[in-house]
Amino acid sequence: MTGLAVLWLPILVSSVLVFVVSSAIHMASPWHKSDYPKVPNEDRLRDALRPLAIPPGDYMVPRPSSREEMRSPGFADKIKQGPNLIVTVIPNGPWSMRQSLTLWFLYAVVVGAFAGYVAGRALPPGAEFGRVFRFAGVTAFVGYAVALWQMSIWYRRAWSTTIKASVDGVIYALLTAGAFGWLWPR
Repeated sequence: MTGLAVLWLPILVSSVLVFVVSSAIHMASPWHKSDYPKVPNEDRLRDALRPLAIPPGDYMVPRPSSREEMRSPGFADKIKQGPNLIVTVIPNGPWSMRQSLTLWFLYAVVVGAFAGYVAGRALPPGAEFGRVFRFAGVTAFVGYAVALWQMSIWYRRAWSTTIKASVDGVIYALLTAGAFGWLWPR
């Protein structure tokens, strides 16, 4: 067993690597350009929604208020008529990337800490690179990718978007695994 406290360096290095590579993937490559296509008649949609002053949050339309309503003919008609939406409303105003980037880096630290915890419970100091790589990599992949699959299963997010995010997750997991294998205590 290897204590989590001695794994601070691979946790930090893997977090920095993931942060830098993910920034390059999202800013310098066209890989995610098609994840959110433009809605038809965007200006008309915005003009129609603006007077409603919908507060930031996640919404489902139509949204039944009970199971009974969900089974009603009236609700079935709403579903048939459409549009059926799952939408996230974000605050008005300029978008600040500072908070999102800070939270993303902290998330990478948390994933690295879980990868270190799992590998540390399974492996002693001096473990060979391949074993460390395997435990840290699988744990990091679960942290970076597997939870995203629920968005396509339950909320109809395009599978292409989820698959691309999962490929990103493989890259981040490989970086995490490599950092842990390289910096594992001897």
